Amino acid sequence: MMRFFSFMGILLLFCMLSFAQSKQVTGKVTDQRDGSPLPGVTIKVKGLKEGTVTNADGVFKLNVEPGASTLIFSFVGYADQEVPVSGRSTINVALGGSTKDISEVVVVGYGTQLKRDVTGSIAKINAKEIEDIPVPSFEQAIQGKAAGVVIESGSGKVGQGIKVRIRGTSSISASSQPLYIVDGMPVESSLQSDANNEVTNPLVDINPNDIESVEVLKDASASAIYGARASNGVVLVTTKKGKLNQKTIFNLDVNTSWAKPTKKRGFLNAKEYIDLIHEAAVNDGKTDFANGDTGYGTEQEAIEDYTKLYDSDILDYYSLGTDWRNLAVNTNWEDQVYRDVARSNQVNLSATGGNEKTRFFVSGFYSGQDAIVINNRFTRYGARLSLDHQATEKLNIGINMSVNRSQLDRVTDDNSFSTPGQLVAQVPISPLIDPETGKPNARTLYDNGLLDALYDTDKQITFRTLGNVYASYQFLPWLNFRSEVGTDIVNMNEDYFKSKLSQDGAGIGKGQSINAQSISLNTNNFFTINPELGGKHKLSMVLGMSYLQNDNRSASIQAEGYPSDAVKNLSGATTVTFGSSENYKYTFLSYFFRANYSYNEKYLAGFSIRADGSSRFGPDNRYGVFPAGSLGWVISQEDFLKESKALSFLKLRASAGLTGNAEIGESRFLSLYNITNYPNLPGFQPRTIGNPDLKWEKTVQVDAGLEFGFINNRISGEIDVYKKNTTDLLLSVNIPLTTGYASIYRNLGKMENKGIEFSLTTRNLEGEFKWNTTFNIAYNKNKITDLQGQIINTGSQRAVEGEAIGSFYLPKFAGADPQTGVALYLDSSGKTTTEFSKAPKMVVGNSNPDFTGGFTNNFSYKGFDLSVFFTFVNGNSIYNGAGIYQTTGFANGLDNQTRDILNRWQKPGDITNVPKVGYYYGTGAEATSRYIYNGSYIRLKNVTLSYNLPKRAMSALKIQGIKVYVAGYNLWTKTDYLSDPEVNTAPLASESNTSTNTSGGVDFYTIPQARTFTAGVNIRF
Repeated sequence: MMRFFSFMGILLLFCMLSFAQSKQVTGKVTDQRDGSPLPGVTIKVKGLKEGTVTNADGVFKLNVEPGASTLIFSFVGYADQEVPVSGRSTINVALGGSTKDISEVVVVGYGTQLKRDVTGSIAKINAKEIEDIPVPSFEQAIQGKAAGVVIESGSGKVGQGIKVRIRGTSSISASSQPLYIVDGMPVESSLQSDANNEVTNPLVDINPNDIESVEVLKDASASAIYGARASNGVVLVTTKKGKLNQKTIFNLDVNTSWAKPTKKRGFLNAKEYIDLIHEAAVNDGKTDFANGDTGYGTEQEAIEDYTKLYDSDILDYYSLGTDWRNLAVNTNWEDQVYRDVARSNQVNLSATGGNEKTRFFVSGFYSGQDAIVINNRFTRYGARLSLDHQATEKLNIGINMSVNRSQLDRVTDDNSFSTPGQLVAQVPISPLIDPETGKPNARTLYDNGLLDALYDTDKQITFRTLGNVYASYQFLPWLNFRSEVGTDIVNMNEDYFKSKLSQDGAGIGKGQSINAQSISLNTNNFFTINPELGGKHKLSMVLGMSYLQNDNRSASIQAEGYPSDAVKNLSGATTVTFGSSENYKYTFLSYFFRANYSYNEKYLAGFSIRADGSSRFGPDNRYGVFPAGSLGWVISQEDFLKESKALSFLKLRASAGLTGNAEIGESRFLSLYNITNYPNLPGFQPRTIGNPDLKWEKTVQVDAGLEFGFINNRISGEIDVYKKNTTDLLLSVNIPLTTGYASIYRNLGKMENKGIEFSLTTRNLEGEFKWNTTFNIAYNKNKITDLQGQIINTGSQRAVEGEAIGSFYLPKFAGADPQTGVALYLDSSGKTTTEFSKAPKMVVGNSNPDFTGGFTNNFSYKGFDLSVFFTFVNGNSIYNGAGIYQTTGFANGLDNQTRDILNRWQKPGDITNVPKVGYYYGTGAEATSRYIYNGSYIRLKNVTLSYNLPKRAMSALKIQGIKVYVAGYNLWTKTDYLSDPEVNTAPLASESNTSTNTSGGVDFYTIPQARTFTAGVNIRF
């Protein structure tokens, strides 16, 4: 492999020595209709073989002999145009008669390609589809817009981690998140914040309004050029650039938003709660008497005694002396979880333009977003600069750089009593204000989270610098070399303060300060070779190397004993209780090659190979080689279809390749030790057992696709069928605790994902009134095919051989006994039993959806534009982990109950899935399939209505355009789930990737998504 790369380098140097100087002609080719640049246009000297193609900006450079008289510009779907040279050094051309659908340019690894020539599976989302959507992260903005890309926003909190899966989950213990590349730079997407709280999202530092396009590389042919980090797919983010020969245009966009929860669960009011307590007293008295447990003389005596007990110990106690019998207090604790209205404001200002040699794009932004949940807020501001300059006829230099500052005001994770989401558990007869003290009630059923919201703070502040500089040199018309150096610097500081007046402060006050820094340095150096083969042959090649190093440092200090809330930093504490610092590094060294060939614009072939070396593996397994190949056939170019009036385009493609996964953290191949830092007794303690034979996780993927277009491409789309087989899973394997360790990383196990994807675009109406539709749907089936007997459990879910990862594994609930109201379960023989201990666990659901997708309708008439976007998910299950407290009729505590408890069993003959209520004798409170729900939904995700003011008015105002718009986000949802179905309680960040991959679709007091309304104005001047 190394000899191959060396040979190619020598060949290129030899070619450079053969270069002969000639006159250079430069220019730009645009679409006659709208002035947009046309990449991939072929420019040839008439009568000669000399030629070139335009780049992604429609710009070309061509060296011609002095005697050349005419240039021929040709492009698929456009009329050829001949232009005389006449001694000119600059030629700009506008081509007409376009059908642009198949001529769209897509970004690929280390370059661009025309869509018609692509032989891999790539989904593209344009800037217009993600601008001005009221979400902090661009992943949320592309949700539902690309077939096979499943994006889960865990809750309605802002700034939290986003789960992204491309064609299913491909690993168990290694990460299954895709690789993110921003302007050629791999960006850090791992957690930097408090490891004892929910996962936050490092990618929120990228402003969606600065993005030009997002390309998702899905199959091995498209992604294998990223080799060892591409098994989970690759997301290429391209930011906005300036335009040559364009006067400076300023763009100001200002909007404001209002948000509320999409759906509240609904809990019992005071009267309903009191009635339910009394019903529990009656049921418990009857059961006690029937069993003879206490020895009551009559059933009525037992009922009266239980009623008195519950009145005094429950209702009197939690009402704090208020008259609960006359409903003096009726607190809706669920309303306390949320802001009345969550307000957000956003401002984006940019300037773009350029002359014949320099183009630029500069932007600044501010975004302040209140979450619907109290105390949660995300604020971000920053700036971006993109500058490209033609220094000489052959040399181009440039910079892409962004600087951002963000602040996330966090709330505790869903599993904490202090989180606002668990306020719903408080009883409705408890007043908000303690009548004795006049302060917030501290004598509630559980610790009152409002005290934490009032007195505690948790602020995470992040400074991020992301960007690169590059130089590109055109040695020959067909040979270009590009070198780029990029950096991703993340500095995060998180300070939390827990007042002694709050529950988390424990009466003493606690504080913590976390400082983390992640510095990534990346360099890419590669040749792009486009030799002029003549005739019907076209060849494009890329050959290069890449180096990435990452250095992560963090330090944490905890202290307690705050005499006052006046000083909230660590200097206000009396005792430092804990301190630690960490440092870990990793490096990747890579060599890559790609070639794309076409014959007669009909027969296509592609090949890529990448050799990756990683410090995450031992010396004997440090390098891996990842090849991929693809073929394409543009059937519509064949003579028997070329003249078809109905068929515009038809391409068949197929690919196969190998990709890898190394995302397991650092030093897993080494045996590690912890420091034992007892006072005056320093030492070492075994931490993990290493495995020097650890190597890459490998995924082989095959893909077959069909792209089509009918009626001048008014109907176009594509179908893909794929299969991914992952082997040598980087698995955290359970080992006997007698070894002194709980697990070891080994290459063990196999997993399979297979599915089908379909996307369709139609231009339904054209003319003054336009209507177009896009639709996508994807099916994926995941299966663990081999774990050699290993069973990986994460709460109610597991990874087990023969099942999909994330299957829910619980006892089967069989409803309430119609005669007694007691909970029933299925035993091992399939018969019902009232004994929970006889109910075996079994697969009762799967968090992975069968189908996902989205569809959009866009309408325009004169100055009005309307966009309506739906997303849908089908075939997945949701586990309501809080159901064992919220809908058990006090069998697991005195928590307020959701309104489905009103369907409980009350008398013999009742047919229901809700057992009878009872405090001491209640049943059905165990974790079973009773709390598994159908998670399918369809959601009206986004509606935007805009109006562009008439050009006559713009001329009078001497500006280019004004657009006013209103939008709604998460407007309507159809689902069988009792709350918001777009939910997943995130596992703790300190847990392994096993938890992230295995868990999903779990709801535990989780905040629903926000329903948001936005109004804004966009001004171009």
